[in-house]
Amino acid sequence: MSDFAQRMTEILNHGALNLAMAIGYKNQIFDILEDLNKPVTVSELASASGLHPRYLQEWLGIMVTGKIIELFSDQNAEDTYSLPPEHASFLTRKAGSTNMGVYTQEIPLLTSCAMDSVSTAFETGAGVPFSKYPDFQGFMEELSDAKHQNVLIDKFLPTVDKGHLLARLTAGIRVCDLGCGHGVAMNLMASSFPKSTFVGIDNHEDAVRKAAEAGQETGIGNAVYKVLDAAAIYGKKEFFGLFDYICAFDAIHDQSHPLEVLRGIRYMLAPGGMFSMIDIKARSSQADNVDHPMGPFLYTVSLMHCLPVGLNDKGSGLGMMWGQEKAEALLREAGFEDIEIAEMEYDPFNLHYLCKAPM
Repeated sequence: MSDFAQRMTEILNHGALNLAMAIGYKNQIFDILEDLNKPVTVSELASASGLHPRYLQEWLGIMVTGKIIELFSDQNAEDTYSLPPEHASFLTRKAGSTNMGVYTQEIPLLTSCAMDSVSTAFETGAGVPFSKYPDFQGFMEELSDAKHQNVLIDKFLPTVDKGHLLARLTAGIRVCDLGCGHGVAMNLMASSFPKSTFVGIDNHEDAVRKAAEAGQETGIGNAVYKVLDAAAIYGKKEFFGLFDYICAFDAIHDQSHPLEVLRGIRYMLAPGGMFSMIDIKARSSQADNVDHPMGPFLYTVSLMHCLPVGLNDKGSGLGMMWGQEKAEALLREAGFEDIEIAEMEYDPFNLHYLCKAPM
């Protein structure tokens, strides 16, 4: 077999494996196997999960041949299956910030949402409206939950501005989460820092409604949620110098007009305020991303969602892989002069761009 034929075999196997793992993750099969913590038969797994044994048997065949789950034989010569702990630490919801199983859902979800629309856009060059992604906000909430629950309060915020932000949040400042989605990050911050006030901004009405509902359910009284196009903020007097800290988690690259959004963020910062832009760790040149360990995956997510969404409303279509060089250039064009770019050991996907407004 030629080298490329072997490569094609791996591609087909891994693509199929990703799809099957997404089904397993959605049905919490990995979580159940982790909790059982021993080799189990198909019938035992079916009993524990409430899932149909015949479907489980076929799914387990994929996981065994894909080297995800181990196959054994019990004293009755019946097949048993076990999820190794070193695999569970990257596949289950208990894994927290190291959970990569949640990402297996992304490509199948985007395929079901937008395959035809993106294929058509190759001919027209048009964007794909956000309405074509009805389940994507729910996925992003799950992804945010997996990332933020164990990282945001205990690991990320204590590093911002060498810990000074944490002291200010505790004492009480004005915070904006731009592109707040379902409010996972903002509601965590609001509940952790009751003396600070929080405003969540997103242009997706259903997401903002769910963010507000989540805040109400947990009794948060120091947060409000606004349906607003961030690109239209600049020049509105009620927003000028309004916030001491603004954050945007993986939100800027999806904007149709990112420069206008960044200008609005700079406009909203009070003197001495700070802006944290968390965005994808990549370079702006494809040649510099050839050896990126997640390059094919991230470019595909960008092709299927970030690029077409960013092309709406005659947008620039940055795409997820816009890269560090372009990101820094846009931040400077928007008016930021003091920019620190840092890697995060607990988040290998992203960089932290910390931008400070002068006093």
